[in-house]
Amino acid sequence: MAVTIKDVAKLANVNPSTVSRVIANSSRISEKTKRTVREAMEQLGYYPNHHARSLANQSAQTIGIVLPGSGGELFQNPFFPQVIQGISKEAHANHYGIYMTTGITKEEIRAEVLSMVHGRRVDGLILLYSRIGDELVDLLIKLRFPFVLIGKPYINENQITHVDNDNIQAAIEATQYLINLGHTKCAFIGGAPELVVTTDRLNGYKQALTQAGLPIRDEYIVHQDFLQEGGRQAGQLLMSMEDPPTGLIVADDIMALGIMSSLTEISVRVPEDISLISFNNLLISEYCSPPLTSVEINIFQLGSSATDALFQLIKETELPTNRFIIPHEIIERASCAPPKTK
Repeated sequence: MAVTIKDVAKLANVNPSTVSRVIANSSRISEKTKRTVREAMEQLGYYPNHHARSLANQSAQTIGIVLPGSGGELFQNPFFPQVIQGISKEAHANHYGIYMTTGITKEEIRAEVLSMVHGRRVDGLILLYSRIGDELVDLLIKLRFPFVLIGKPYINENQITHVDNDNIQAAIEATQYLINLGHTKCAFIGGAPELVVTTDRLNGYKQALTQAGLPIRDEYIVHQDFLQEGGRQAGQLLMSMEDPPTGLIVADDIMALGIMSSLTEISVRVPEDISLISFNNLLISEYCSPPLTSVEINIFQLGSSATDALFQLIKETELPTNRFIIPHEIIERASCAPPKTK
């Protein structure tokens, strides 16, 4: 027998109308009550079907986008609006709408994804991140629900269709670029270590140093948020060292801008005193001072290719797993130069 709102209300010890308001995320309901009701819904396996009036086999004509969080900081990094533009273009061409997650914590994201899946709000999902130990990926595999990952899966590569750059090779090339200019003291500034893109770029950095016969210095490896403030903090830390690096490989342009800001405050010049190469080739990297050498990863194409792959899965769920690698290239500008001679 199907679980009803009344069953949820009884278990949560609230009125059925309260359950309805929780489903609608009403601001009139306290967070404590919302948590109690949602726990009851999950315990009973109840998910509201927002398309109950439609036929069971009717398409929602909507795809879901799963963000790594929906805090205000997220859209400070232009990567996400740009990749969403690529998704939107392909979705519009296929007459599909877009539904984005609004959860902030991992638990909220998981709950909303389950609601989208079981409530038939979407026909498939695109995950805009790949995190080590992410239970959501395992859950979607178990549910056999169509989804595509932007990034490299941390496990089960042969079970997950994904779209990515070759981030290891890109980081090797970025590091070699500085080494070829004569830099022997190169530091790496990456995002959170649980993000697969961070670990891949860090591995590429280490491989390039090893290939060049240069030491891997732990103090030259810094992790911060993919935000400008994270870059500022990393720059201050590295330049306060007794033996600071002369070259920086930065995993994100926005972080690099933060670093450049912090260097200006302490009268360290780019590229005269220190060189920077970064990733993503955001529009702002061309217009900062000096213009930033950056690895073009074709963000828009990541989004559009992921959406195209998802539509293929929606149409034919038994398709074999695919891996799509988007090309990259180094865009040379004025933020890199040979190191100063003493």
